[in-house]
Amino acid sequence: MADSFDDTRLDNPDALATADPLLRRLAESGARVRLEAGGAGQALAALGPDAAPRAIVAAGADARLLRAVLEPWSPVPFVAWPGPSLPGWAGALDLVIVLAPAGGDAQTASAVREAVRRGCALITACPPHSVLAELSQARHSTLLPTQTDDALAVAVVMLQALHRLGVGPEIDADDVARALDEVAVACSPQRDIASNPAKDLAFALADSLPLVWGGSVLAARAARRVAEGLRRTTGRPALAADAAHLLPVLEATRRRDVFADPFSDGAETETSLRPSLLILDDGTEEATIRELRGRLTTTATSHDVRCQTIEGTAGPEMARYGSLLTTGLYAATYLGIGLSRDDEEQAGR
Repeated sequence: MADSFDDTRLDNPDALATADPLLRRLAESGARVRLEAGGAGQALAALGPDAAPRAIVAAGADARLLRAVLEPWSPVPFVAWPGPSLPGWAGALDLVIVLAPAGGDAQTASAVREAVRRGCALITACPPHSVLAELSQARHSTLLPTQTDDALAVAVVMLQALHRLGVGPEIDADDVARALDEVAVACSPQRDIASNPAKDLAFALADSLPLVWGGSVLAARAARRVAEGLRRTTGRPALAADAAHLLPVLEATRRRDVFADPFSDGAETETSLRPSLLILDDGTEEATIRELRGRLTTTATSHDVRCQTIEGTAGPEMARYGSLLTTGLYAATYLGIGLSRDDEEQAGR
């Protein structure tokens, strides 16, 4: 039997209390950005423009987030390297950057160790007393001490460091923090479903299997993170992919049978959940993105697939990314509350 969604739980204080740690963490996203920027202030002040590196290698699990921001901007080649060690060509002329707010893992440690061995310039964002911080100590190494395990907040600080080196765009941490604070207010548990965009989106996704799409590189990155959040909080499939991979799914979806009996046997099985299209719109107006969005929405409409949109179109790139991501994660959390997933986890402990 499929999970039953109860929208009254979204405004029920007792039900909301079961997800308080998740909701509180989302509400504190802006504060973590300010905390990280303040904690790294001294290290950032010591950086300045120097000879541009031959290439930049971003190592570690969150390398793709940095790539999404830097690839369109960087004046030198940029490579995201999530695996162990480093590319064979990386050497003393190159810059290696590492995001490891949780302290890193064996693969990240191997990349840092190899960067030091080869004499690469190295910037590591990690806890100041971690093993990774010890491994990164070298003549051409800079440590950005992290205060939290928030990848977005730490990425903002790393981008500020790259801007000071002249190889990244200007990032204002306050702009990002304000955007996250605005989402926290709009999606607060205290706001009822009629005035809360995240609760309203959770209600719209309650009886569907979401297909999540973002047109720009950063919106696509946010789409993958939102899909991960939906899978984690609901236990249901959720797919984030390029339009070329989502269109066949939409085209294979049969239109609803308006004469079907919703109370017949098997009507509420998990397989009866239909796809829904969730678009993350960061305001990018490139012609190719508009065309792909039009194809997706037209195909969805012709196959009776519900379409929803999360908009984050105000402010600079990282502020829009944070707005899209946090709104989507709020919706995922509320969806889990409506499906009583938190109650089930508590009962199983």
